[in-house]
Amino acid sequence: MLAPVAALTDRSSSSGASSRAPGGDRGDRVRSMLPRLLPWLGLAVAVGLVAWSFWYPGHSGEEVYSRAPRSASDRAVPPLHGLWEPKWFGPGTAPAVLLALLSWRYAAGLAERLPWRRLLVVGYAAGLAWMLSLALVDGTAGLSRQLGNPYEYLTTARDVGGLGTLFSTWLERMPLDSPDAFPTHVAGHPPAALLFFVALVKVGLGGDLAAGVVVTLLAATTALAVLVTLRALGAEATARRAAPFLVVAPTAVFMAVSGDAVFAAVAAWGIACLALGTAALARASTPKAHDRKQRRDRRRGVGWSLLAGLLLGMLVMMSYGMPLMGLLAVAVLVAGRSWRPLPLAAGAALVVVLGFAAAGWAWWDFYPALVERYEEGIAKDRPEDYWRWANLALLVISAGPLVAAGVAHLAARPRAWLRRDHAPLLLAGAAVVMVAAADASGMSKAEVERIWLPFMPWLLVSCALLPERWRRWGLGLQLLTALVVQQLFYTVW
Repeated sequence: MLAPVAALTDRSSSSGASSRAPGGDRGDRVRSMLPRLLPWLGLAVAVGLVAWSFWYPGHSGEEVYSRAPRSASDRAVPPLHGLWEPKWFGPGTAPAVLLALLSWRYAAGLAERLPWRRLLVVGYAAGLAWMLSLALVDGTAGLSRQLGNPYEYLTTARDVGGLGTLFSTWLERMPLDSPDAFPTHVAGHPPAALLFFVALVKVGLGGDLAAGVVVTLLAATTALAVLVTLRALGAEATARRAAPFLVVAPTAVFMAVSGDAVFAAVAAWGIACLALGTAALARASTPKAHDRKQRRDRRRGVGWSLLAGLLLGMLVMMSYGMPLMGLLAVAVLVAGRSWRPLPLAAGAALVVVLGFAAAGWAWWDFYPALVERYEEGIAKDRPEDYWRWANLALLVISAGPLVAAGVAHLAARPRAWLRRDHAPLLLAGAAVVMVAAADASGMSKAEVERIWLPFMPWLLVSCALLPERWRRWGLGLQLLTALVVQQLFYTVW
């Protein structure tokens, strides 16, 4: 009796399995196709968003106020805070095209083969050359015109006397209708942004061109800080794949003479120091580590963590939006599997913030005045329903369209988030959350092609996680984006 029943059971199981197989196969096929389809979907959405953001203002009849017109001949091109001004050839055009061709052909191979320190040196030189060549498409004015305009920091920095007077009169100079109102960028940022340019003036580098060169020299270090962070968190292979996308990113168009590029560099090095401190303190807590090595790692970890806190504290005093970088700092601690640097870094950052407060400038007192000044200016006329989406289009223009494919690819790898080597995913994921929070705040309507520069290098890490076939042609797309934007538009920055 048992044999026929067993046979029947086997046949029933077999029949049930075969009846479920087609559905199971379809599910498996969908799951296997998803990682291939999502990057294409992300890229398509990004391109569509950019096209819509350019099309809508001219066809809807709605004024979106990407910039205040300076003259009747201004040819504004929302969403860019710039003008339609094609430049078919400039002093930097030939070097920029040559660098783009060489980067597309050789960058990935060199990033894989070069010794680490040499990679950093070559990466810095290439990134600096890329920024300078793009800026010089407009001649030397490409490095000097923006920092020299009255809305920026230098004009005010040249007139600053004592810090006591500056801080004591800061609040009364915040309103737009104040008799001695601060220009837009000074009023829109905490004092460390202005003090950076005051320092340049004091050391004899306060000329428009000299300051532009200094800003560009600092901006070019941002990519190196991201690479150092990845390597400290055990992701050197990803760092090498990411290097070309970071070094010759389209962000170079907007970083060369932007004060926000200085914030991006300070933020990146603060995060890099935190990653180095996390790695060192994690090694120091390993039970089998040699005592002498443990003490050395502990000292290094403490030093890097304190330096990270000082840099990140100064960053908060440079831009009101930079507390969002705390999300990235948490991602570093999670990826490094150590919370030991947290009290050290947080304490050092607090020392900076409280130091400014003791000198007469408390962040929490001035933020409400910033909101009032923001709503007094052109921001009050910018429709939020347009800019909520146009901001993301500007992100695609500045960081490059491949970043949309990279971010979409993150969502196609749910199991990868659970691996121990998930540091690149965490960094890129934290950048996505930071951008979403900044966009939702309503305090970043337009101009985010430079305002969000501190977030963009971390988003670009996602490009290194794409399959090789994507990276090969994707780098070319990124380079072409930078050349087209620089040659066709007067981007201000």
